[in-house]
Amino acid sequence: MNTVRFPDPLSRRRFFKTAFCSSMALALNLRRSPAVETDAPDAIHLLALGDFGSGTPEQAAVAAAMQTYMGRMDIVPHWLLLLGDNFYSNKSLGGGMSEARWKSGFEEMYPAARFPGPCPAVLGNHDYHDTVDGPAQQLGYAARQKSRWHMPAKWYRMDLGKTATFLFLDTNLRSLSGAKPGKRPKACLSAEEESVQWTWLERELEQPRAPFTFVVGHHPVYSNGSHGDSPELVQRLAPLLQKSGVHFSLAGHDHDLQHLELDGRKTSFLISGGGGAGIRQRLVPKHPATFDSATHGFSHIVLQPDRVRFTHVNARAEPVHSMEKLPDHRWKTPSA
Repeated sequence: MNTVRFPDPLSRRRFFKTAFCSSMALALNLRRSPAVETDAPDAIHLLALGDFGSGTPEQAAVAAAMQTYMGRMDIVPHWLLLLGDNFYSNKSLGGGMSEARWKSGFEEMYPAARFPGPCPAVLGNHDYHDTVDGPAQQLGYAARQKSRWHMPAKWYRMDLGKTATFLFLDTNLRSLSGAKPGKRPKACLSAEEESVQWTWLERELEQPRAPFTFVVGHHPVYSNGSHGDSPELVQRLAPLLQKSGVHFSLAGHDHDLQHLELDGRKTSFLISGGGGAGIRQRLVPKHPATFDSATHGFSHIVLQPDRVRFTHVNARAEPVHSMEKLPDHRWKTPSA
């Protein structure tokens, strides 16, 4: 079992945070809900984004918006969650810290001075397909560099003290990332790797966990975006999430920002795929959407022992959607 545990940190906050949150709600024409309250001084702040490794001006714009937002909110994120498609195109990722792609696409794009904590990453389909041995290179970089890049294995567990458990998956299953029938094979998990990962996930979900559980992977279970649902994840992962009472499924892959709540499901399905790659046109929505926007952006997660708040933020550093969830799976938006 790959487990890393970190103590609950103290985030840096000042008295004007409450005033900003109130003005934000007014600007968005939202009514404050009793369920959406001012953060405690020891709240843990995370940022998340996926589909970011394009090397385009859009990636740089989202990265800049993250720093603007952090300054406005007076926070330093404890983690930066990287939701896959970390590097597009077939440029080499080798060479360690001196390699220009690593420096420009990660180390300098998300500088340690602003993002000092670990950056847990998962692999996306472009990480498999666009670069020869891309997964091995990303795993190797994490292993050999004194870097914030954190990828100890293709799937692994991390715990934030007694607040939240994160289970990071490699969702590049043969049915999702492999070749379609009659097409040239594409890099993906092997049959053996898939079997080992499913067994590992089932065992982890049976182990003691923190009050909140996140399952993180590149491909979404359910999505109203251009890729739509991931059939094998709907069949195999969704029942495990429901049975184990997982609070959040966090993914990228579709280049947009989404929040889906399905009737009878304990899990909130969140997509943050607006990190820099081109925004895609949408399908006719298959699922009722609590929020669904084809825009660049990122996400802000605030962890407290008794609640989690999740906020989508666009590339202008403007909060565009927020929800809050309790350990018993009840959830609200500020306008609820």
